[in-house]
Amino acid sequence: MTQSPALPLPPPSERRRLREAGSLTQAQVAARVGVARETVRAWETGRTTPRGRKREAYTSLLAELATGAADMPVRTEATAPVPPLSEPRPEAPATPLTPAQAFDALYAFCAPALVRQAYLLTGRRELARESVERAFQLAWQRWPEVARDRDPAGWVRATAYEYALSPWHRFRPRFRHPEPPPADAPDRALMAALLRLPPPRRRTLVLYDGVGLDLPETAAETEASTPVTANRLLHARATIAARLPELSDPDELHRRLAELASTERLRAAKPPTVRTGSERRARFWTRAAIAFTVALIGTTALTVRTAPTHYEPPVPQGETVQGVPPRVAPGPLSEAEVALRAKLREETVRGPERLMPLIR
Repeated sequence: MTQSPALPLPPPSERRRLREAGSLTQAQVAARVGVARETVRAWETGRTTPRGRKREAYTSLLAELATGAADMPVRTEATAPVPPLSEPRPEAPATPLTPAQAFDALYAFCAPALVRQAYLLTGRRELARESVERAFQLAWQRWPEVARDRDPAGWVRATAYEYALSPWHRFRPRFRHPEPPPADAPDRALMAALLRLPPPRRRTLVLYDGVGLDLPETAAETEASTPVTANRLLHARATIAARLPELSDPDELHRRLAELASTERLRAAKPPTVRTGSERRARFWTRAAIAFTVALIGTTALTVRTAPTHYEPPVPQGETVQGVPPRVAPGPLSEAEVALRAKLREETVRGPERLMPLIR
């Protein structure tokens, strides 16, 4: 009896793409294969590889998804699918793209999901859109670096998260007052529970249970060690479960996060608008830097021109001169001095006679 050769297993990125193309969640794939959801996540990230009968069942399911023969649920208006929080994987283009086309493609695939994720982090619709736009504007300014990055979507996501969770937004007048909460009571309770979490735990929870990253990827994106990230995740789940006991199941928490983000009408700007804003911002800061440099050069030249060329000792403080006799006013005139004064006045008035001293 010979064993049939095993079907080839696609790479991890292709596994996830096939699952998303078939509109299946990790929990649904796990139920069909007969494993846990964490196992499917490990298979899609490449940390582990299926073996034995699990491999055969998983490979067969992927083959069905690839040929389009998998059972697809009928989508109606009443049962519309919830948009996923994770960014879809763009397919490789057949022809090389220009930088603007590549940027627009990345923006079209990542921006809608990033806006929903930023909304879960901040609870503010306008701040979520602004965070994503600023992240993509910075990506366009550094496009050669971002385009060569191993994970451009992860680069933009980390930048958007950093901007959204910046503590300086509390000092902006437009963000001092809270926005209206969601309309449904369960959504309001979940958003309130999320906003009560510290920003590092909230970010870890959204990345792991919302986006679907594994623990090492979440730790790398949050710039923390794996044990610290696991501790943050456990504390965040415990806090959410204490306030909302029905969300103690991670699968249910993932579904509710996706529903909460999809209930709001969060639309991102068009890619040309983002690129134009990025170029305008770059021109503004370039001109500001040039003006500051010119002002600095002018100030330095003026200082060099007017600065003294030799040492000038400081003027000492004044000192009181001692031993000077006091000033004495003249006393009264004698009779002879009075007569002489009168005579001088009379002779001066009379005219051309010249006074000659008399010899006695």
